[in-house]
Parts: sequence; C-alpha cells; structure tokens
Amino acid sequence: MEITVDQMYNIENKGHEMGFLKKFMMENAGAAAVKRLVEKFGDVDSKNILIFVGLGNNGGDGLVMARHLAGYDAKVTVILLGSPEKIKTDESNWNWSILKKMSSVKLISGNSFDIDFIPDVIVDGILGTGISGEIREPYASAINFINQSDCFKFAVDVPSGLDPQTGETANIYTKCDMTVTFHKMKQGIPKRKDLTGELFAEKIGIPPEAEEGIL
Repeated sequence: MEITVDQMYNIENKGHEMGFLKKFMMENAGAAAVKRLVEKFGDVDSKNILIFVGLGNNGGDGLVMARHLAGYDAKVTVILLGSPEKIKTDESNWNWSILKKMSSVKLISGNSFDIDFIPDVIVDGILGTGISGEIREPYASAINFINQSDCFKFAVDVPSGLDPQTGETANIYTKCDMTVTFHKMKQGIPKRKDLTGELFAEKIGIPPEAEEGIL
C-alpha cells in the first residue's frame, strides 16, 4: 500500500503523541538503512563512506547512519551542508552532539566542502520530503558532486530533489543505486526507479495504531 507524504507526516506525529518519540523513529530509520547497505556489500569494514546531510530530519537519518557505520568499522566522513547551529530539529541536534564525541567519524560542516579521498559509497541524506522551489547552495554543489562521483550511491528516504508525493523533480536531483524509505512507500517514489535504483520500504517501529483515522 502506498501512502501520501501528508499521511506519513500525520502518522509520525500520532506515533510521537502515543509516546513513540521521533528520535526513536530516526534511530530505527538509520539502523534499517545501514542494515540494507551492509547486506548489499557483505562488509563495509574500512570502506570510505561519505555522508552528505542537510539541516532537517533527512540529515538526521544520515547522522544515525554515520554512528552505525562507524560501529561496522567503516571509514565515515559526514558533511553537514550548513552550520551546526542551524540544524532544524531536536532529533538531528541530538545525533550531531553524539557524533561530535566520536573520533571514529570525521565531521565537516559549513557552506563549502573539500573532499580529499575517493569514496566507495556516498549516502544522500540531503533533502527529504519537504522540497520546494529551486535547490540552492550548498545543497546544489553536493548533489552535483554525488552525480559526478563514480561510486555506489545510497538515498535515505528519497533521492534529493525528487518529490516523494508526485514523482516530479526539482531543477537538480540525485541519481542513486539504492533508496530506503521508511514505514510505507510514498506514492511518487516508485514512479522514478531511474533515480531510486533498488527500492525498499523499511519498518521503523511506528505502532500500527498510529495509522488509525489517517489511513
């Protein structure tokens, strides 16, 4: 069953009100995404993994992935596209604060980035469901960097620049090899298999009761 982006938003809010906090949804989303990635590679030990994260919850899922991947002994670099003070949600902030205490993960932030290694995998946690209008810097440079890189590309929830409701794209968008979306498939995502690559919808522990009155 496919659902709308609005329905997903309402289901998350209802789950949160039931006491299943959004930080746990984020934790389970990042963990489920890493599980798919590790399954794909068999082993990520000492692989160079570059994670681009935006300032919203899509980025937060990427921050969770960074911690889990470090636990699998991957060489993880996180690029936050903007300043840490501008992270938009408590959940993402909480995860950033953990990564700051981890010497096993390299953190880069700000409005420009310089990458001095060749990644084996790039994770796109830049833009999620709330895209509107033209994609600006530094997000645009990150999306272009991903598309120009010759490696495995993994999208969290939705490839950046793809509208998960309509399947339409912004002025630029990432083209990925695998996409893991969460809870249930959003209607627009499967319309663009050319951008998503292999596509999975993973459960993240939201109680089915959170769908009551919404679906």
